[in-house]
Amino acid sequence: MMSNCFYVILGVVLCVLIIFCCAAYWKRRRVIHKVCCMCMEEKCHLLNDLVRPFGYSYVVSQDIFTTCIDAWQREFGYCDLYDKTAAGFHMIIDCLPVYFNYRGRTWMIEFWKGQYGINTGCEIGVYYADGIVEKERLDKTLFDCVDDEDMQKLSFTLSKKGCDLARLTGRHWWLTAFSMGEFSRPSELVMDVRMTLADCEMAEAFVDGLHRAGYDKRIYLSGNQVAFTFKKGIKCKGLLRRIQAFFAQACNRFWCRVFRIVTRPFQMSVDRVLYLYFYLPFVFRRMFRLKRFKGRKTGVR
Repeated sequence: MMSNCFYVILGVVLCVLIIFCCAAYWKRRRVIHKVCCMCMEEKCHLLNDLVRPFGYSYVVSQDIFTTCIDAWQREFGYCDLYDKTAAGFHMIIDCLPVYFNYRGRTWMIEFWKGQYGINTGCEIGVYYADGIVEKERLDKTLFDCVDDEDMQKLSFTLSKKGCDLARLTGRHWWLTAFSMGEFSRPSELVMDVRMTLADCEMAEAFVDGLHRAGYDKRIYLSGNQVAFTFKKGIKCKGLLRRIQAFFAQACNRFWCRVFRIVTRPFQMSVDRVLYLYFYLPFVFRRMFRLKRFKGRKTGVR
């Protein structure tokens, strides 16, 4: 009697699994067909509508994501603690924070490059404090994102092993580029930076801050324009942090492969992401937590 019940239950379970697999297969086929039937203009319009609430927009010409000027992240500041805890959010990045004083304020312009979950990317962020910050308090101060009138003209080219991944220019407070599904070690990435700052005084103050940050490579300074190449950043200190970074990168590599396998019918990010949006919407929502979880000015992350 017990044996018969077991086989009946097993048969029911197998039938349910077969029905589920068939339904998933046909749903997948319908979603692939739906995405393929959309024109590129329609795809980009839909994708931008979907990712804008997350603070991002899609650049089809380079197949990358970047941040909007009015991104919700602008409500939050930035401090050294975020860099120190980035590995906990699977962001294994080189960072180069540059502090300098200019016209009654301490400014911080920071550069990042590396792996952000399943995204290879880079960033330039422009922040400042309400006044002059003492040197010993720089790593404890929460800096504000700059206002519109204090945004600077930023430009970068991100390359990997000699091949360009992204090239962007704009007047911004946080210029970024993220290539989805690309796995990289930070050491493989090179970021060529060019900035046009407010005036010569600001450019010279920034260059002085760049030297104080330990940058010892060639810097091009012409009037209010500064250019340099960012290859190496601040390394993880301590055995536990290095172990954490190792396991985070192992997870990042694994999920990059899973992302590419699951979305294998497609090559461009716009197709891959829309496919997941229609087929696995909860995965789509999870993917666009690209950036740091920032605490409000009155709290912590």
